Amino acid sequence: MRKSVLAAAFGVAACSLVLAQPLRAEQKLYNEYGPQFENCGDDSLARAIKDGITLGESNVAPHSMLDPATNKASGIDVEINQAVTDWLGIKDVRYEWPQWAEEIPSLLSKRTDVIAQNIHVNPERVKVISFSGPAWWYGPVVLVEKGNPDGIKSYDDLKGKDVGALAGSAAEAYLRRIGANTTTFKSEVEELQSLNQGRVKYVVEDDVVFTVFDKANPGHKIEALWGIAAPDDVIFGGGYGAARYGFRKEDCMLRTAYSVALGELRNNGTVSAILKKYGLSDRNLVWFKLNP
Repeated sequence: MRKSVLAAAFGVAACSLVLAQPLRAEQKLYNEYGPQFENCGDDSLARAIKDGITLGESNVAPHSMLDPATNKASGIDVEINQAVTDWLGIKDVRYEWPQWAEEIPSLLSKRTDVIAQNIHVNPERVKVISFSGPAWWYGPVVLVEKGNPDGIKSYDDLKGKDVGALAGSAAEAYLRRIGANTTTFKSEVEELQSLNQGRVKYVVEDDVVFTVFDKANPGHKIEALWGIAAPDDVIFGGGYGAARYGFRKEDCMLRTAYSVALGELRNNGTVSAILKKYGLSDRNLVWFKLNP
């Protein structure tokens, strides 16, 4: 009896494994970034633990913010980096606040030790800096009038339509690729207020940017279509890959330690809790939450 039960159970398990194989084969996997261990063995982690570390932030809500009255730093990236440095045992944590365009020059000139304002992999950046493992993710969200009167159900529905986007953004580049007529804006505030006031009917913007606007403008007339999946070509090399942190290429040990810490903090719920504190969700933990 026992043997027959075990055999039956094994048979069911084996069948399940066979059935599961095609699903795994069909799953699309994408590696943003390959190994870079050429310089490991350096003393960058030991120096950070002994002498402290300087993090570069850029005062962009909700990623990183500096309160001028208290000189206190807050934000998603600030809290994630603080959790990482705590995990690594780095006691002395200092901040510099370069403009975004100065983040890489500040790192390379050793004004900072980490680009702690999240930064995305692209071919040009890989030439000059290295990247941590994934920290979190934010992507585009389609924004429409409340009630979605035109029944937008996918990014394809935006083809041929006039759609607002920030000039030079990944969203603008994607909209042009699919044949939308882009209306570009110089700032997120101008863009979102134009939608709110009916001057444009649709906008594609970073979800984190919208969460800040949503909180600051409770009576607005904008609806975020959270259920629309981000297209693969926006994620894979399209500007909306994983949010990571940047390092000098020679600081391999520090980068490797950061990556291990991020893996632990994502796994134990720390990163998830930080995201939720700032109005996000586990959708922003891994991109495939909306791309099953």
